[in-house]
Amino acid sequence: MNSRSVEILVGVFMALFLLAMAILVLKVSNLASFSGNTGYSLYASFENIGGLKARAPVTASGVKVGQVSRIEYDPQTFQANVTLTIKDEFREFPEDTTASIYTAGLLGEQYIGLEPGAEEIFLEPEDEISLTQSALVLERLIGQVLLNR
Repeated sequence: MNSRSVEILVGVFMALFLLAMAILVLKVSNLASFSGNTGYSLYASFENIGGLKARAPVTASGVKVGQVSRIEYDPQTFQANVTLTIKDEFREFPEDTTASIYTAGLLGEQYIGLEPGAEEIFLEPEDEISLTQSALVLERLIGQVLLNR
């Protein structure tokens, strides 16, 4: 191979590498998924959200049904109020649905998992999920284990 074809081959390889890195960055930062604001809002309050961030996935039975659209601190209740945007095709969550914060993957990305209950009455847009479970904070668990021994 002459040096000109080697330079072209290296250039193509670098372009593919940069494209792969851009896709990886979009996947890790969650920017590529569910960018539209189509859907309806549900609200949930948590005592501790850990490292939960806006645009984190909301899942039910492992299927992505929405994302976290806003997180605010309420100084009256001392809790984090989380706004969930649920896709329109997932309208029928029972009124006793539980929202829990879980950790996924090697990077420790946190997400909200919805566990539907058995009620026959469904949550309406702008309703609040009253049954919540806060994030499991590893530092707190280690502290409890060390202090209880």
